[in-house]
Amino acid sequence: QVQLVESGGGLVQAGGSLRLSCAASGRTFSTLAMGWFRQAPGKEREFVAGISWSGRTTAYADSVKGRFTISRDNAKNTVYLQMNSLKAEDTAVYYCAATGKQGVRTKRADYDYWGQGTQVTVSS
Repeated sequence: QVQLVESGGGLVQAGGSLRLSCAASGRTFSTLAMGWFRQAPGKEREFVAGISWSGRTTAYADSVKGRFTISRDNAKNTVYLQMNSLKAEDTAVYYCAATGKQGVRTKRADYDYWGQGTQVTVSS
């Protein structure tokens, strides 16, 4: 069983930055593909970014390309989401997810483990 704990959410003004972290335990981290999803009130949970086991391959939703960066530190069992140039529409609960499947995964159904979520609120 994999446990995921997110941190780093908060309130920020539009145009600002935040870095989310997700610490994983319960399985060798370098065998997990990781992803970030978000869910705004009244909306479906949507893919934001994903990263492969090694970190060499990443994928992003079109809405965050060029503003968000996903990275991982396998020595620290942690995946990050650097969010720059934040917009009001980025406001959501952000979830970390993990899967043992290879490659970068962009579909919610591909992920087996989920964190509890962290709130990001961007004020305009």
